[in-house]
Amino acid sequence: MQNDKLKEVLKQHKLWLETGGKEGVKADLSYADLRGANLSYANLRGANLRFANLSNADLEGASLYYANLEGASLYYANLSEANLSIANLSEANLVYANLEGADLSGANLYGADLYCANLMDANLSGADLRNANLSGTKF
Repeated sequence: MQNDKLKEVLKQHKLWLETGGKEGVKADLSYADLRGANLSYANLRGANLRFANLSNADLEGASLYYANLEGASLYYANLSEANLSIANLSEANLVYANLEGADLSGANLYGADLYCANLMDANLSGADLRNANLSGTKF
């Protein structure tokens, strides 16, 4: 996805959040190619990122509260200190992802691939890790 288009999506989503949905548009980045994107500290609360390719993306400190990341590729993504509480990460690829200090409370990680992911100091209270691959994961 081109940087200008991504900036416009984020701008419209921010307006949507600020006005309680009366203005702007909720971000729909499903299936988007966001490989290597810099989304650090972005507010993507409630956004649709189903099956998006966020491999090698920088999402440090991003707000992904209640976001839909079902089946998303977050291979080698930096999600340190990100807010992923109540997010849907079912079947997501989080291989080698950095989730250090991330808030994953209440997150759905059913069937997620967390092979060699870094979950040091992450909040996993109430997270659904059923059928998740936790091989080599650092806690």
